[in-house]
Amino acid sequence: MQIFTATRRLLFTFGLTCAAAAVLAQAPAPAAAPIRIGMIEGLSGPFANTGEAVFRNLVWATERVNARGGVRLPGGNRPLVIERFDSKGQTEEALSALRSAIDRDITIVTQGNSSAAATGLIDAIGKHNQRDAGKQVIFLNYSAVDPVLTNEKCSFWHFRFDAHADMRMTALMSVLSEDKAVESIYLIGQDYSFGQAVLREARTQLAAQRPDMKIVGDELHPMARIKDFLPYATKIKASGAQAVLTGNWGNDLTLLVKAAREVGFEGTFYTFYGNALGAPAAMGEAGIGKVIAVADWFPNVPTPESQAFYTSFRQRFPNPADDYVHMRMQLMIEALAQAIERAGAKDGSISAAAIAAQLEKAEVTLAGQTARMRAADHQFQQPLAVAVMDRQGTPGTQFDVEGSGYGFRVIRQLTPAQAEQPHRCSMQRP
Repeated sequence: MQIFTATRRLLFTFGLTCAAAAVLAQAPAPAAAPIRIGMIEGLSGPFANTGEAVFRNLVWATERVNARGGVRLPGGNRPLVIERFDSKGQTEEALSALRSAIDRDITIVTQGNSSAAATGLIDAIGKHNQRDAGKQVIFLNYSAVDPVLTNEKCSFWHFRFDAHADMRMTALMSVLSEDKAVESIYLIGQDYSFGQAVLREARTQLAAQRPDMKIVGDELHPMARIKDFLPYATKIKASGAQAVLTGNWGNDLTLLVKAAREVGFEGTFYTFYGNALGAPAAMGEAGIGKVIAVADWFPNVPTPESQAFYTSFRQRFPNPADDYVHMRMQLMIEALAQAIERAGAKDGSISAAAIAAQLEKAEVTLAGQTARMRAADHQFQQPLAVAVMDRQGTPGTQFDVEGSGYGFRVIRQLTPAQAEQPHRCSMQRP
């Protein structure tokens, strides 16, 4: 287990801590020890940029809570603090990180950038909580979206704050099914539980909504191991596909769209995560009007509250490379703070079980975005949006992504009720 030690990252963390302290100085100082949240994420390796993006989001979210005095408890206000644990993008390392966090008396952990790791954490936490009722742990999941995690694998101790893959696919398909110019499509994804789930649901929904659309390619590739996607891009172009649908994220997405541009593929990309982390810059002008993404929120959602929220984030992190704010991660921390306040005993103590019981009832609003936790399966219910890549400055594209000059214009919005789906969870409560 590697806890964050590199000099560069120490300096980065120091800078964030100083900024948080400056904010706290303007608010009533929390009197008690901090409530620590263990972030278990890939902070080294091929997907390190995604882990760092998560860290910025969580720090910014906790700064907001701490700026208003921290979490209010009978024994005194307490600040929230993020402690980092590097999973190196591997499930076994994530489990090792969990053990380290528990050894450090951390009872709230969060993770997201791997459904395989999330599955391992759910199982390990469930077993630990049965063995040690006095040191139970809750797991907040911000990005692991394999549907099974809140269905067959649902757990009282696990809460998912991202829309799962089938929900995202439904939103994306609401646009794809209407794109009559697309008669052939290539399905490609990462070969692990999430990537497999995306392609499986794509086939199901295409058969139901666009039976006329021909699937001219359907393949999975090794995750985080492909350095050169040109062979895949060549196959996509040779297939005659007019569109590509992929759940790829991180470098696996960036390298794929870059290779597609290099071979001259002119079709549309329907993506889960094409709106940041290098993908827009990799596609460049070729992506205008042809890269479509689905998310819980986009910076260009056309409301004053949303635009002010994003502007505030960019002021906090002015470096274009530090872009990519996640609304759901902000809502997750707000829901956690709300649950802790409601779970606090008269003596100021809190337990994981008490927090979990309150998280089941969480309903939060931030920057005009309102979401609630569904108690039956611990799946967050929130709006979803679909957006298309465009040049910054065009109507509906006030903000760009990562200083690329390209942003995403919202073309479809789904209410929480429209995005909600049935579940197969049989929750076992302690």
